Amino acid sequence: MTNPNHKTQNVVVIGAGVGGLTTATILAKHGLDVTVLEQQVYPGGCAGTFFHKGYRFDAGATLAAGFYPGGPMPMVAEATGATWPTEPASGTAIAVHLPDGSVFHRPVGDGEVEAAAQMFGKSGERFFTWQQATADRMWDLAMALPTWPPQSVTNLIGNLIPKAAQWFLRNPSNPGVVDAFLPVSAHLPKHDNILRLLVDGQLLISAQQTSDKVNALYGASALDLPRRGVAHLRGGMGAISQGLAQALENAGGTLRYRQKVSRIERLPGGSSMVHTHRGEIYHADIVIANLTLYDLGPLLGDMRTKMPHGIANGFGAFVLHVGARDHPNWARLPLHQQVLRKRPLGEGNSVFVSISDVKDSSRAPHGHRAITISTHTNLAKWWHWDQTDPNRYAEEKQKLATIMLEHSEWALPNLRQQAQLVMPGTPITYQRYTGRAFGWVGGYPQTSLLSSRGAKAGKNLWLVGDSIFPGQSTAAVALGAMRVANEIIKDINYKR
Repeated sequence: MTNPNHKTQNVVVIGAGVGGLTTATILAKHGLDVTVLEQQVYPGGCAGTFFHKGYRFDAGATLAAGFYPGGPMPMVAEATGATWPTEPASGTAIAVHLPDGSVFHRPVGDGEVEAAAQMFGKSGERFFTWQQATADRMWDLAMALPTWPPQSVTNLIGNLIPKAAQWFLRNPSNPGVVDAFLPVSAHLPKHDNILRLLVDGQLLISAQQTSDKVNALYGASALDLPRRGVAHLRGGMGAISQGLAQALENAGGTLRYRQKVSRIERLPGGSSMVHTHRGEIYHADIVIANLTLYDLGPLLGDMRTKMPHGIANGFGAFVLHVGARDHPNWARLPLHQQVLRKRPLGEGNSVFVSISDVKDSSRAPHGHRAITISTHTNLAKWWHWDQTDPNRYAEEKQKLATIMLEHSEWALPNLRQQAQLVMPGTPITYQRYTGRAFGWVGGYPQTSLLSSRGAKAGKNLWLVGDSIFPGQSTAAVALGAMRVANEIIKDINYKR
């Protein structure tokens, strides 16, 4: 805990997502004076859950992983005191529907190598054997919370090198160093188009790119989420942030809703004044932004509005939130399914479908289900249509929604017949409700470990969330947030 003889540090966290709340709660438990400012009326951000017409819909993220013993989420729970209403998943984590009509069931826990051998033969067995062995090594390293990328000599010598050395000693044979410079596709047979399509589809939702572009080490780890403690959360994904919000309050921290930050005024010496749209001002010795780099820039006075090249050529999400009457055929279906129809993936050719657990009465009216369906989409075109041709914008939104509902029936038969409520959302919708620049969501495409973004954004200024390493998924965001909290605590103790 912080030495009471020293002045308490004031910390302002911008955004009550999983990253912001994790860091905030750990710091509050260490005696810092922490205030979290959230523009919405509920926590969670892109991993939140909102209520509409009797349904609780997941805003973005729908797959909760990392809940296995000793995994990221138990680590967060121990560090923060948070608890969550979880039920461990069993059976199939994700069912992937392939164009030839076959379905590959990605199991919870072990068993995927055998399933891949049965469906894809030796090529599938070899790929998933490599993937799992590599993922085990990389998660082992990640759980040690090394700072990556190193942003100072102190980071490099005092944190990364010792932890990497310990990891190499635990993994003396084939530690996968070569894979740091290879894409995932280097481990896929060129002739097996169905296996490659399966891997590409799963990487698209977990690493934001396909196997020919995603780094092999990162891709192996991202593909491993079904093995990493998938759980059902009563009330939806937002239960994670709600549990963290309660833990923050228990630790003496403050969470204020309807507080949209308008400006960060940097002061000499590294402290800041954080201004809100309501005219309130918060002094902060340390600022932690649960934002993307492109959202942080304007708050610091960089008012450039041009869409950055990396985002313009990247993916956003087009999402359908569907309230539907339950159907007998859905009783034994996996709660998470992906439909892959053809290339290019995204824009309705691949959809990820998550359906609420029938046993969770908090998610939907009796006899109904809350369903989230998503596909990858180009960001720039939606902004172009919105600003130059609103009729085209509306037409394209309805067209893509229709395609997605049709393709989703591969996963949920009779969906269109059962649907009572259909709400489409474009990247513009995401910007409106999450505040993220250009509606970009999902994490940066992980094409190179050397291009990963670090958490330090300036003196006493930090980033957390899916835009810093290790990126996408609530488990990865939580690990990144714990790293930031540890770095801040070490920095404070060093200065004292």
